[in-house]
Amino acid sequence: MGPTAAIDIHLNCDRCWQPLLPESAISLYQLAGKQSGHFVPSARNGQLVIRAQNIVATSLDSETMSLTVRIGTIGLLLLLCVSVTFADSQDETDSSIYDRPYKVSLFRPENGEDRQRLWSQTKSIFTYTIVAVGLNALLLDDKEDRDLLDQWKTNVSYGAVWDRDKWVYNYVGHIYAGGLYYQIARKSGYRQWDAFIYSSMMSTFYWEYGVEAFAEKPSIQDLVVTPVMGWIYGEWAFNKERQIRSQGGVLAGSRFLGGTALFLLDPVDSMGSWINKLSGRQIVTAGPGSFVYREVAVSNQPDAPRERQLSLNVQYAFGKDGKPARSRPYHEVSDDPVHTGIVGISLGIGHISLDENWNLEPGIMPEWTLGLYFSPALSVRLKYGRASLEEKLSGERVKYENYSLGGQFYFNTNAKTRPYISAGVGEEIFAEDLERKTFLWHLAPGLHQKISNNWSLQADWAIFYSPSKKTYENSVNARVLYRFGRGEDS
Repeated sequence: MGPTAAIDIHLNCDRCWQPLLPESAISLYQLAGKQSGHFVPSARNGQLVIRAQNIVATSLDSETMSLTVRIGTIGLLLLLCVSVTFADSQDETDSSIYDRPYKVSLFRPENGEDRQRLWSQTKSIFTYTIVAVGLNALLLDDKEDRDLLDQWKTNVSYGAVWDRDKWVYNYVGHIYAGGLYYQIARKSGYRQWDAFIYSSMMSTFYWEYGVEAFAEKPSIQDLVVTPVMGWIYGEWAFNKERQIRSQGGVLAGSRFLGGTALFLLDPVDSMGSWINKLSGRQIVTAGPGSFVYREVAVSNQPDAPRERQLSLNVQYAFGKDGKPARSRPYHEVSDDPVHTGIVGISLGIGHISLDENWNLEPGIMPEWTLGLYFSPALSVRLKYGRASLEEKLSGERVKYENYSLGGQFYFNTNAKTRPYISAGVGEEIFAEDLERKTFLWHLAPGLHQKISNNWSLQADWAIFYSPSKKTYENSVNARVLYRFGRGEDS
């Protein structure tokens, strides 16, 4: 076991610093696979922020850094982050939110949202990371420190790529994380749209272009999947937790099942409830928490071995004088003007024909899309397709990938049958070789057939053009589209 450091947690009281929790251990924080550490910011300006970290320090080889503590080959990080917020509340609701449903209230809350709680939670997340990076920098020599910063700059400046992580990380882990970001805002009284915007900002700037960029390049699918599908999971978990709590914590007639479900939906809320129950009064209000499981390279080398890591990240917010820190219980919510029905996912199949300069035969290309359907007239979506194409000369099979981000503009919106035009940008890759990545513009006329509020059929003919290679690709596609929640209920 590696060395640990000790730090006092202080309470700022009338300019007098008083030790609150002496000898609180801190371990060394990991940022891509090597060390782990936790830190304790102090309170100021009427706001007490206490961070108590359960410390386990492990091997201190510092070729790179990771966000979790390593214990053998499986890492377990228990971050007990305690945030105390003294927040004012607003109880009035402005009905104009239904006239301007996509108005963002994150920075200027007008309908009882608890901005101070949200800001406190956000500061907790960012401060933790910044201080942790600083602690690790003290342990690294100058060369290692420069290498780490250079790696971050290189990854960020390269731009987002289609990553090759295992599907469980991209489409399970990131969705779960997006849902937890979402619930930070949702449980602070914000509407679904605001919570989605908050989740998008956190997953983009805090994670993809922040913490994770120390280890790898930002991921295209993570930038979209994390907040969009995190919205779906986060809102489901938010309402499922509300339902179980309204039943007295009972699920399927069992209090044990109810308690287990509540813990899995949000481990921190459950632990906070236990503390309140044991104390007999409202001490803790709910905070965000997450389980994270992923593989991380143990060094910067391309062929470096990878290890599995598991972490539990938690935070608490305490009320003032026994009162909750948020303006109203998070289960007391109104009907949102923007809801999960604008999220749509599709599966489809297409036939791709590449420019003759590529010397590849046409082939079948399965595809999926994930997007936001703002109105019957407008949507934006990410599209990904993959095919195994045969080389004309050698007969060998080549893996071909095509992904794009585009907007769709629909006509005849009052009818079930709607012509549309799609336009956007994307890339194509051959044999997963980033050196053969080609930028593309695309244009696609199509037809949308509404079956029900949740189900639709689409077909289009897409033309892709590469300005650098002067090539044209064509694909004909058909897909089944599903919209979550109430779907197109307008």
